[in-house]
Amino acid sequence: MDTDGLIALRRDLHRHPEPAWCEFYTTARILEELDSRDASCAVGPDALAGEKRLAVPDADERGRWLERARAAGADEEVLDRLAGGYTGLVATLERGAGPTVALRVDIDALARPESADPGHRPVAEGFRSEHEGAMHACGHDAHAAIGVGVIDAVTASDFTGTLRVFFQPAEEVVGGGAAMAKGGHLEDADALLAVHVGLDHPTGEVVAGVDGFLAVTHLEATFTGESAHAGGRPEAGRNAIQALGTAIENLYGISRHSDGATRVNVGVVEGGSAANVIAEEAHLVAEVRGETTELMEYVEERARTVLESAAAMHDCALETEVVARAPSARSDDGLVSLVADVARAVEGVETVLERDELGGSEDATFLMREVQRHGGLACYVGIGTDHPGGHHTATFDVDEESIRHGVEVLAGTIERIGRERV
Repeated sequence: MDTDGLIALRRDLHRHPEPAWCEFYTTARILEELDSRDASCAVGPDALAGEKRLAVPDADERGRWLERARAAGADEEVLDRLAGGYTGLVATLERGAGPTVALRVDIDALARPESADPGHRPVAEGFRSEHEGAMHACGHDAHAAIGVGVIDAVTASDFTGTLRVFFQPAEEVVGGGAAMAKGGHLEDADALLAVHVGLDHPTGEVVAGVDGFLAVTHLEATFTGESAHAGGRPEAGRNAIQALGTAIENLYGISRHSDGATRVNVGVVEGGSAANVIAEEAHLVAEVRGETTELMEYVEERARTVLESAAAMHDCALETEVVARAPSARSDDGLVSLVADVARAVEGVETVLERDELGGSEDATFLMREVQRHGGLACYVGIGTDHPGGHHTATFDVDEESIRHGVEVLAGTIERIGRERV
């Protein structure tokens, strides 16, 4: 395994982090890396169902990131194929008759600044983010490197069958999983593996089957009332901020459910122009989650009732939009056992946990459920990595030894699936 090459790729991607549906340089760089491999690649619109994309930024935002990718040296022909934010790719390796195994890795970064502290390793070793306000704070740069490494390892093995690696955009906004699941490349998949590094597990620890995915929906709501002078004619206004405040209070008052865990959070609030002006417009972004898809739908239904009631109470109009959504899913026992068995034989892996709970949301669940719906098996694998800061923090980094662990665990599992026809 060319571990040095995978680390170099990971560091290059770390220097060029790109958010959801703007992964222009990232997609082009991965495609460049795969150009010398035997894998064929479906890119951009050919890799996904464009109408299923969620949380797509506006054209101006996409254009800014496209120009950054161009300035960083991304291939112009590839950038043309990604126009409109159709990022990501699916790489297919044909190795004769046998099962079709899919691997999903995500590739997007987060809209948050990276630490400039000299003690932060990407600073000390020269691969800190070059895009201020964006960073790989969740390890997706390592995931992309693992995906390329698995293609190399399977190519060098005696695996017979078909491997498809999904380099998925827009996971951080729960926006890309549905589009890739419905892109037509999973229809014949017998098994799917998804992977994430870290998750508060140290280097040398592997979770064979991650569960506990909370189904999630992100809702945007805009209240529109009527402006008026707050001192001179307050009765003439219809206060959008008052409606928004009522909604926030009652969203947090939604009853929990006896069937399992639920969550509600309002994360963004905007509105108003001045202290003496009754606001005619106010906006919020909220999320609802549930231990199961049904529980999430229960909270979402009540959240919509709350929003509508708050608008009606204060005589405001309401517009709502679902900007992101992901279901729950569970890793299949057969694959979990196989991953665990393979992981125990990987050098450097000291602890193997059969299962653990994520306690968050992940749109790999769309791909997992799509494969399971067709009768295949799916499993979400956790590869431990020491990280000095928690996920999504300014000091997050990965122990690059975990890249090798990930490649060997996943490639070994894929080879076993090919031999045993799991």
